[in-house]
Amino acid sequence: MTKHLKKEKNYSYVEVGEGTPIIVLHGLMGGLSNFSSVLDFFSKRNYKVIIPELPIYTMSLIKTNVKSFAKYLHEFINFKGFSEVILLGNSLGGHIGLYHTKHYPEKVKGLVITGSSGLYESAMGGGYTKRSDYEVIKKKAQEVFYDPAIATKEIVDEVYASVNDRNKLIKTLAIAKSAIRHNMAHDLPKMFTPTCIIWGKNDTVTPPEVAKEFNDLLPDSDLYWIDKCGHAAMMEHPDEFNRIMEAWLKKRGF
Repeated sequence: MTKHLKKEKNYSYVEVGEGTPIIVLHGLMGGLSNFSSVLDFFSKRNYKVIIPELPIYTMSLIKTNVKSFAKYLHEFINFKGFSEVILLGNSLGGHIGLYHTKHYPEKVKGLVITGSSGLYESAMGGGYTKRSDYEVIKKKAQEVFYDPAIATKEIVDEVYASVNDRNKLIKTLAIAKSAIRHNMAHDLPKMFTPTCIIWGKNDTVTPPEVAKEFNDLLPDSDLYWIDKCGHAAMMEHPDEFNRIMEAWLKKRGF
């Protein structure tokens, strides 16, 4: 994935394919590689897939919040010269996508969210007190998925390194507070952007009732479930995730 990384101005991003732009927004613990199947699939189907590295750990502490990340996304879209995009966000990425869409609806043709924060408070941050214990971190990483085997050593190592980096831990907690502060329950009924909600039936981070609430509050949304699936559907069930998203994009004429 990093072999495709472009660095321009203050942006680092992966871009593959030609066509309607799909901008992918990763979550707090999720690297760009979490979306490799999305990238491969849609870049071959008349979409230009772009995955920017969000400045989650590189903003100043005062700017480490959902609002700043959404502004960064807006500036990136303008930098790329896109008039309209489709946004796909997982976890914190979904929240950033929602917040961006609230403020710049004219830029967003469609929104796809999966395991998104924005309504449910305990989606991030908790339980890192025993952060020096590798086994505890491993268990937490495994709990994100229905199948714990998805949490490879590489993923666990990355999470372990993040929570044991004091700067990253402080930023993580700041983001968790910001996510609670930017709860979107009052905004969603006023957001008319077509939204596709794809959710793991076994998500313990943002449970299924969160998906139902998103679907109830958003005026123009469709909700799809993936069985035997946790918090990162595009990693656990990549083929089914891509199939659902592609069918939805076709249905909506995107």
